[in-house]
Amino acid sequence: VEGRLVGLRRQSERLTAVRLTLFFLGGVGSGAIFITLGAAVWAATFLLFFVPFVVAVVVHRRLERSLRRHEVWLQLKQHQVARMRLDWAVLPLPTVADPPADHPFARDFDLLGARSLHHLLQTAVSHEGSQRLADWLLNPVPDLATTQQRQSQVRELQAKPLFRDKLALNARLLEDKNGGWSGQPLLDWLQQPTVPPQTRPILWLLAGLGLLNLGLLLGNVLAGWGAWWVAPALLYAAIFMLASRRSQSLFKEAWFVETRLRQLTAVFHLLETFHHAGPLAELVAALQTAEKRPSHLLRRISRIAAAAGIQNNPMLWLLLNLFTPWDLYFAYRLDQARQTLAALLPGWLDCWYELEALGSLANFGYLNPATTYPTFVAASSEASCFAATQIAHPLLPETGRVGNDFCIEQVGQLFILTGSNMSGKSSFLRTLGVNLCLAYAGGPVLANTLTTALFRPFAAIRVTDSVVDGFSYFYAEVRRLRALLDALQAPSTLPLFFLIDEIFRGTNNRERLIGSRAYIQALMGQNGVGLIATHDLELVQLADEMPAIANRHFRDEVVAGQMVFDYTLHPGPSPTTNALKIMRLAGLLPEGSGEIWLD
Repeated sequence: VEGRLVGLRRQSERLTAVRLTLFFLGGVGSGAIFITLGAAVWAATFLLFFVPFVVAVVVHRRLERSLRRHEVWLQLKQHQVARMRLDWAVLPLPTVADPPADHPFARDFDLLGARSLHHLLQTAVSHEGSQRLADWLLNPVPDLATTQQRQSQVRELQAKPLFRDKLALNARLLEDKNGGWSGQPLLDWLQQPTVPPQTRPILWLLAGLGLLNLGLLLGNVLAGWGAWWVAPALLYAAIFMLASRRSQSLFKEAWFVETRLRQLTAVFHLLETFHHAGPLAELVAALQTAEKRPSHLLRRISRIAAAAGIQNNPMLWLLLNLFTPWDLYFAYRLDQARQTLAALLPGWLDCWYELEALGSLANFGYLNPATTYPTFVAASSEASCFAATQIAHPLLPETGRVGNDFCIEQVGQLFILTGSNMSGKSSFLRTLGVNLCLAYAGGPVLANTLTTALFRPFAAIRVTDSVVDGFSYFYAEVRRLRALLDALQAPSTLPLFFLIDEIFRGTNNRERLIGSRAYIQALMGQNGVGLIATHDLELVQLADEMPAIANRHFRDEVVAGQMVFDYTLHPGPSPTTNALKIMRLAGLLPEGSGEIWLD
């Protein structure tokens, strides 16, 4: 692609030089010939330069379009490479609405914003397609039928990389100067008031008066009938002026609609003509109905826009409107087209937005062969409701990414996750949460296998204080844990899948331990499953008191004076801590300081 671009740019530069040469020679040369040899020779000479100049302009424009397509194509491929390498600086940052501050997991799982899951997945050009993908990832209450339908559509799209590339290319070509594209201005135009219902009879009346005026005027000129045309002409003018208020912005409206729809021509044409026999067939059916294809309506709008364009020519506009209600007629036609569009365009745009969001998920699976599609099961107290093999975090580089096996046997089970600092506890919590969001959105997950029930995810991983609201860190944490407990106790057919990183870390050790034990006891016996990462090794003893609690841990070791982590999940509680190791390696503790070991 890069080699082809170099060739196209050279051709463009040569054509620019040719155009300038023809323009200069044609202007200066034909002017000199007109002065010296007369008009006849000048006309021949002018044509001799003018025709090649026009041809050069046409060819150059075609070349520029090809150049633009190749530039966009190269950019798309560069973005694909950046997604595989997690090169965030290359990937465009999408703009979507911020989730509510009290969203149950958006901030905790890094779903939106820079270096987020949405940033990695998002290939949509339309703002609405990007927002739809974000909404899917943020959905707190998944629906099985919707999720399975999306998953089947994503599977089909993943197997059609050429279609996805063509759709992305055509969409990228219609980006505005700020990046992206929005259909909202078109939808806003569709909501404008319609022309009055009496417009049609007024059109007939004006058409009749116009013909009468023309006949009487011709009779006066050719046969000397007298000025009988004056009275009908005044009546015509009065009615026309009263009725044409709606048509004053005709050209502006027609140009706006035609321009916006013309931008979508390539996108809609691809959706109209591409054959889908699988789950996508129903989605694109609205664009493939023979009588209601976008291309048909676009041609209709283009004709109206061309007719409305006479407002740019005052003489022609005056001549036509003297004897025909030209503006009013095409304002009426545009309003009819608008009413047709109002019934069809939202569905067409919705289809495109849906395909963009689905395509983002499909592209993730295509670029990551290690992904798989999850299987959904019913939540039960008698069978595994979550089982993953080699599940990993998609926002971690492949070279440093470690997969883990993890299984939740039944609803009501709780895991206490211990391990030293930097061993991978928080990352593992996010790994589970991010992959659940991917699964419920209908996309592939980064695991060898994943079988899961439908859960309501909730996390307390990234809790922050608020100067604006006057919340200390500890109070913010208490509020978050209270919200989690309320969600757990709320009546729902879906169990809660909760993930907590350190309980009550904003207070002293004694009160934290007392509060943590009480909070964990409150979590037990509810409609949910969860994991709690903690440094409080005393909490692992709860597994001896409550059969539904199990311990898991991550470990580390010091090799040649350096701390080494395997990021692998192990059964049981953590045998060591490493805070003193880290402080000693940083020179904050004297040599010989002891390590803390569990009995």
